[in-house]
Amino acid sequence: MEITPFHIAALGMAAGVLAGLLGIGGAIVIIPVLVFAFGMTQQQAQGTTMAFLTLPVGILGAYVYYERGLVDVRWALLLAVGFVVGSFVGARIATTLSNEMLQKIFGVLLIGLGIRMVFFSR
Repeated sequence: MEITPFHIAALGMAAGVLAGLLGIGGAIVIIPVLVFAFGMTQQQAQGTTMAFLTLPVGILGAYVYYERGLVDVRWALLLAVGFVVGSFVGARIATTLSNEMLQKIFGVLLIGLGIRMVFFSR
């Protein structure tokens, strides 16, 4: 299958809808598709995802939540500061790991979070 700009934008739109609907990070949707459907390595997929997340891509969705009084601005700013530092540290580590190891870490994280949400929700 030839990957066109339409395919890439459609993936972004699907991830955006899920992010707005469920409050998830787009990476949970985008990284597996980039790796398994679009043929990127795990590191390429993570780097590409980090690059698009540096833009204010969720600003309109965040505005809807803010408008309804569902955003704690102080917490959001603190999370952003932590994310900036953490993403730098994480990227430094990720680029030293093998593709296979990185995929395993990502997969275990998704499974662990899924089990937690399905069986141990509040």
